Amino acid sequence: MVRLESNRIPFYLAFAAALAPLFSGAVCNILIALAVVAMVVYRVRVRVPRGVLLPLGLFALLTLVATLVSADPWLGRTGMRKFYLFLLPVVILATFRTLGEVRALVYSWAALMCASSLWSLVQFGRKYQAAKALGRPFYEYYTGERITGFMSHWMTLGGEQMNVVLLIGALWLFYQKRHWMLAAVAFLLVALLAGYTRSIWLGTAVAGLYLIWNWKKFAVLLTPIPVVLLLIANPADIRERVKSSFAPHGDTDSNQFRVICRRTGAEMIQAHPWLGLGPEQPHVQFEKWIPADVPRPLPTGWYGHLHNLYYHYAAERGIPALLAFLWFIGRMLWDHARGLRGTSPEQRAILQGALATTIAVLFTAYYEVNLGDAEVLALYLSTMALGYLATREFGPDGGEFLKA
Repeated sequence: MVRLESNRIPFYLAFAAALAPLFSGAVCNILIALAVVAMVVYRVRVRVPRGVLLPLGLFALLTLVATLVSADPWLGRTGMRKFYLFLLPVVILATFRTLGEVRALVYSWAALMCASSLWSLVQFGRKYQAAKALGRPFYEYYTGERITGFMSHWMTLGGEQMNVVLLIGALWLFYQKRHWMLAAVAFLLVALLAGYTRSIWLGTAVAGLYLIWNWKKFAVLLTPIPVVLLLIANPADIRERVKSSFAPHGDTDSNQFRVICRRTGAEMIQAHPWLGLGPEQPHVQFEKWIPADVPRPLPTGWYGHLHNLYYHYAAERGIPALLAFLWFIGRMLWDHARGLRGTSPEQRAILQGALATTIAVLFTAYYEVNLGDAEVLALYLSTMALGYLATREFGPDGGEFLKA
């Protein structure tokens, strides 16, 4: 029987807040607030990694300035509002006490992600039947209306699946070989494939190769085998989706609109390199900055953002803000890589999962504004917090942390 301790209420709330992005961003926000209040009530000591404060603070400051000087500061408030999510790793770092609790959160993510993915496969079946009933080719029907699981968009679902697959895979490779872990990874990969999101496929593959290389280098030579078998055995639509990366089916799955988004973003950055146009302004002012040589009508695609995190942040907030953001991500990457030295197998597994997740996020950021998605950002920040917890021995005085 599980016994709940009243003095651990901040931990329970932090744990629930870290789970919530997999089914509701609103619930996550509420639980973060409750966890912060509980920390104040129970006088929980705040612990923050030293190296991330300066780049994160600089990024926040430059975002605020870019918002204030933009054409519509009130509209741009959403750029500042997402900094609220950075409280999530703070409450995790302050309330988690053992590696067992870290592992329990990863296992809970796996279970909830499998449930979301199961629902997504039910959605896949329904969409297949709908396309058949309408007499439309499934590939054409499905590409613009893909599975979402418990989320509202397929990119959110794919980003979360990628994160959880890499964490569970890292635990299996470097810590404990449990059959359910391998089954969970296999099931999530099936659902991830069914999402037809090519950037997520590539990001998962690149980060997966990193994990396999660090596990057993020779195993990397075997990775083309399952890929070839998949392309041979899977439905033709999967093969078509892979081929569309370099041979699109006309306007159905062309990446041409992403090229236009990047070119338009470059125009914005060139004109406003220091502070950008302001958060949300690339969407509002998109038509104004489209290069003159781009033919009309524009290719099919969603032009609500620039579909590239690096271009988007630079266009919104300026090049210095982008550099501060990359400094923040780079510092976490450095800290986690440095933390691999002299750690236990369990710590190493968590750290490798955090490193792989960052590699995947940085890769997919070229194709999507992935960390602009609140749920994906919350899950990523939680993962980074687990990585920091694995860099120190648990105890009141362990690690290179600032205490408050």
